[in-house]
Amino acid sequence: MTYTRVHIDAIGYELPPIVVTSAELESRLKPAYDRLRLPHGQLEYLTGIIERRWWEPGFAISQGAAAAARKALALARVPSSDIEVLIYAGVCREQFEPATACRVAAGLDISPSAAVYDISNACLGVLNGMLDIANRIELGQIRAGLVVSCESAREINDIIIERLNETRDMEFFKLSLATLTGGSGAVAVLLTDGSFGNGQRRRLLGGVTQTAPQFHGLCRWGVEKRPEGGLQQYMSTDSIAVLRDGVALGSRTWQAFLAKLGWTTDSVDKIICHQVGGPHRDTIMKVLKIPADREFSTFEFLGNIGTVSLPLTAALAEERDALEPGDRVGFLGIGSGLNCLMLGVEW
Repeated sequence: MTYTRVHIDAIGYELPPIVVTSAELESRLKPAYDRLRLPHGQLEYLTGIIERRWWEPGFAISQGAAAAARKALALARVPSSDIEVLIYAGVCREQFEPATACRVAAGLDISPSAAVYDISNACLGVLNGMLDIANRIELGQIRAGLVVSCESAREINDIIIERLNETRDMEFFKLSLATLTGGSGAVAVLLTDGSFGNGQRRRLLGGVTQTAPQFHGLCRWGVEKRPEGGLQQYMSTDSIAVLRDGVALGSRTWQAFLAKLGWTTDSVDKIICHQVGGPHRDTIMKVLKIPADREFSTFEFLGNIGTVSLPLTAALAEERDALEPGDRVGFLGIGSGLNCLMLGVEW
């Protein structure tokens, strides 16, 4: 897929107020750590994550998504009434139905003629939403669309910590390690046809997607029945297999991405990856032969925020002058499934 008239006018984001360190999580896991004889500091050592953010208990994710959207609209000076598509793309949702996007749209006073709906594809949701809007812009159907997301890791972490302390099982700890990397946050990406005259010229040039659906069972987050009755959330990730098979998929996607855009590895100025953790980042950069100084990361202090991670990291990179006008930027996303999506942006 390639585009000639799609612009990223703004990326707004919202960070939660509560900072949770890996050391704090480990202090809550003391019964499990003592039984399994795990040394303190293991979580940070294995993931490279020092801290992450959480929302207050009971925080409405639509509230976070709407706050990020208001920031994006203000940055771009685009009225909410000009938004013709609003997509909510987070893994976390408020209900099975209606679409969380409906509550966000109501809070933003989006035009009643706008298309409003949810998209779900694990950690790739926001990138998929960007493509959905980009296609509409390229076809001349709309002038502007907004993709929003808000993720919350507090609830699933509380559940996993309780279960780890109950089971004190090493295999369960291995399958829960990725859950303990989770952070929270909200993001909004505003895409337009460039006709709003706000001076923002970040162009979405195109991208590619590749899949390996045979690995759909490696990372799962859902609801299960409790033995004592009732339902509860669960999350299970085979981190070793996700790294192995995800990197192989990423390598295949990278080659297709370069070919589609006519780029070479040397001609890519900056890389923004989905933020998983240190070992994943280091491995994929090595396999793709991308110099470390071209990548900007946030996982050390924000953890893995799912769909929010990549676009929020891009926004912070721009704020800190790591992205400059004219840079060729690669957005490298991967999500459970396994699915991989890479986008090229001229900043």
